[in-house]
Amino acid sequence: MSFDMVGPALVLGLSSFGSCIGCGIAGAASHAVMARVEEGHGKFIGMSAAPSSQSIYGFILMLLMRNAINAGTLSPLSGIGMGLSVGAAFLASSVYQGRVCASGIQASARQPAVYGKCWASIGIIESFALFAFVFALLLMQK
Repeated sequence: MSFDMVGPALVLGLSSFGSCIGCGIAGAASHAVMARVEEGHGKFIGMSAAPSSQSIYGFILMLLMRNAINAGTLSPLSGIGMGLSVGAAFLASSVYQGRVCASGIQASARQPAVYGKCWASIGIIESFALFAFVFALLLMQK
């Protein structure tokens, strides 16, 4: 039995798991708000989808890690460490981004003028996932 692809599987699984939780948190808030307001539903749905980006990063990193392991430039053990740590960063980023999106959805329902400003904190949390992604890419460089 080969454990070569455990690392790529971990990064994909953890990032997808986090995106699911984050989108679920924000989506529930979106549904609650859409039941109370008559317009602007699209922006709430859009905000609730923001945590899905981490699963995209996990997918891309999974492919790159798989290729690096197959090419012999990344050891399977290093892949497990990278997959676990970067996947955990993606998971945490997704969950907290979902929470921030939920509060942004609630705030925008009460005060529509703050909608754009809410994206600043959503973007800050997104940046931590991007940092983890870029750091993983740098670690895979030879």
